[in-house]
Amino acid sequence: MFFLLVNGFATAQNLIQDSCKKAAASNPKIKLDFCVKTLEGNPQSKGAKSLADLVMASTKNAATKTTSLKAMADKILSGKKFAKDSEMPLRDCLELYTDATASLNEAMTSVKSRKNKTAKVGMSAAMDAPSTCETGFKERKTPQKSPFTKDNDVLTQTISICLALTTMLK
Repeated sequence: MFFLLVNGFATAQNLIQDSCKKAAASNPKIKLDFCVKTLEGNPQSKGAKSLADLVMASTKNAATKTTSLKAMADKILSGKKFAKDSEMPLRDCLELYTDATASLNEAMTSVKSRKNKTAKVGMSAAMDAPSTCETGFKERKTPQKSPFTKDNDVLTQTISICLALTTMLK
């Protein structure tokens, strides 16, 4: 029993390592260390037995991140402690994160149904949210500092991993 447990864990680790190496090789924006750390830190990824399992885990992770960013935007707006010029980009980001979460949830449904091209469309749609959010702050009459920059960078990396892994599915 112990051997099976250890063997299953080793298989998941090898799957994560190999998949991240391929993902990083296919997309220069994907950092190998970030990919491995993110997936190894995700309990669902640790139990992955296939690339499809890894795609589901990474996509769920990205959806959780967009949900978290949506809550963050909502909290800032509710607290009304922001520069006047920031209200519009904050509301835009809130909508972008809402849409991105929906797109990622649809992508997970598509992966489960083995509709990988459709899944990639959803992931690609979600991929636009972080950069569009950042642009909204930069393009104000008086450019504003986005409160989401670091999180948006992480989200971009996370969705890039989802896309690369989905592209590897047969």
